[in-house]
Amino acid sequence: MKTEVSYGFPSAQIANRFLHELKNWHVAQVQTRLFKGDDSVKVSYEYDQRGFDNTLSELDSLAEQYGGKEV
Repeated sequence: MKTEVSYGFPSAQIANRFLHELKNWHVAQVQTRLFKGDDSVKVSYEYDQRGFDNTLSELDSLAEQYGGKEV
């Protein structure tokens, strides 16, 4: 099942840092792109249906480190 989540950041520069962090992310295979301007990032990934998938929790924690929030 494909899951999408979007995060807003205080500036375009911070959004790009978050986006580039996910390019080599170790938790899951994710696809990223800028969303609704330069200060938001949309993340897509395949939800692992074989058990508990903590990808969203990990994404939320990483976004929070960059001052981002889910939008």
